[in-house]
Amino acid sequence: LGPGTGLGVSGLVPDGRGGWVPLQGEGGHVSLAPVTPREQLVVEFLTQRYGHASAERAVSGMGLVDIHTALCLADGVLPPEGWSAAQVSAAALSGQDLRCVEALSMLCAWLGSVAGNLALTLGAKGGVYIGGGIVPRLGEWFDHSPFRARFEAKGRFQSYLAEIPVWVIHASQSPALAGAAKALDQN
Repeated sequence: LGPGTGLGVSGLVPDGRGGWVPLQGEGGHVSLAPVTPREQLVVEFLTQRYGHASAERAVSGMGLVDIHTALCLADGVLPPEGWSAAQVSAAALSGQDLRCVEALSMLCAWLGSVAGNLALTLGAKGGVYIGGGIVPRLGEWFDHSPFRARFEAKGRFQSYLAEIPVWVIHASQSPALAGAAKALDQN
């Protein structure tokens, strides 16, 4: 999964002959499931604004801005005009703005839910990889976010998911672009 401009979602499954098959799809557009009352407020905001509250509408750069805006409005506060995802993230990481902290925590929680769903769907016992432009910039803050708790919060499958490792991709070149180049080279 790669939250950034959007939410890229894919999988890599064994082909049965010692190789791998990349899965193509639009997994970032799955429906967003709220768990808390505050998340429900955000989902209602996203649904009113876009017609469908997809995972990408919350777990992306613009999603972070929308989450923050929804939280401000829910609390009767005017959101800062023209704020970017980088500004919301910076205010969260520095602890300057509690709504920014809540927005970034909510993004990480939803990322955990979506990643856990993907791991269950694909049987990803080999691990889940998080890339994109947001999470690698969060550093240790991400390690203490609600991501892992929500990744594993799948009822009777909690112990199954607890065994699945998750790695954050730190790469100078995008693995997605390298994979696309390889796929084009094979055709």
